[in-house]
Amino acid sequence: MKIQESAENYLEVIYTLHKQSGHVRAIDIASHLGFSKPSVSRAVKLLRENDYITVAQSGQIELSPKGLAIAENIHERHTLLAEFLMKIGVEEQTAFQDACKMEHVISEETFSRLKIYLGENK
Repeated sequence: MKIQESAENYLEVIYTLHKQSGHVRAIDIASHLGFSKPSVSRAVKLLRENDYITVAQSGQIELSPKGLAIAENIHERHTLLAEFLMKIGVEEQTAFQDACKMEHVISEETFSRLKIYLGENK
């Protein structure tokens, strides 16, 4: 199932923040993205309604198995694309910014070939 780019970005941020600190709340997401709390609250509500996340009474946000699968996929794409861009001479900050855009549109075939190429050229 294809989800919107913004939802993928939120799932990746939740994944990243959880890896960094072990817990995630809406305020953490808002702070990380520089978005307003009401915007993040709306997104969190939609992610919860679509079973990508769960939200505990305490406000802690966890990825569901479905959300985790998407977040891990997007995170892998982001990381690998940034690595590739840096290998060809793109500055780190620019590479990560560009990879964030590319991760949503690259085909599975191209991404698979890129993984093979980078694996062979380490």
